[in-house]
Amino acid sequence: MGSESVFLIIVIGGVAGWLAGLLVRGSGYGIIGDVVVGLIGAFLGNWLLRVMHVSVSLGNPIVNRITVSVIGAVALMVVVGLLRPRSLRERVSDVWRRH
Repeated sequence: MGSESVFLIIVIGGVAGWLAGLLVRGSGYGIIGDVVVGLIGAFLGNWLLRVMHVSVSLGNPIVNRITVSVIGAVALMVVVGLLRPRSLRERVSDVWRRH
């Protein structure tokens, strides 16, 4: 794997993590956090789409990879958000804040 490949993987992970953060939280996690969420999301998204027999074909391989990574990162963030222990006050305020 060349240095260009590693750079591309980091960039795709960062973009995917940032987009997933915007979709789920309304903001990103910072550069390192976005890259980590995006990279884990890429693995999760690949696995999820393979299990569901879904193929992403948007014409550009980089856009396809970002899309799959965002799908996985959003799924990851939703699951982590559901598993994170929160008080009743936080849960209620989240419901009211969204409306």
